[in-house]
Amino acid sequence: MLLVKLIVIILLLFVIASLFSGLFFLVKDKGETRRTVNALTLRIGLSVLAIVIILIAAATGLIEMNPNPMGG
Repeated sequence: MLLVKLIVIILLLFVIASLFSGLFFLVKDKGETRRTVNALTLRIGLSVLAIVIILIAAATGLIEMNPNPMGG
């Protein structure tokens, strides 16, 4: 259970790093290269991977989803 959470946290940190690298390439290259597109494509792929891992972990019972966040 802790391993799944750690993997998801690491993936989300990579998503944030990819987002900022895309911003850096956007400012530095001024649209002349495809590095911004590649960084944002990587970010989308990592985000989808994180969501898939969360769904699989919830389906197999490795993590427990909160069925009613507003209820007591």
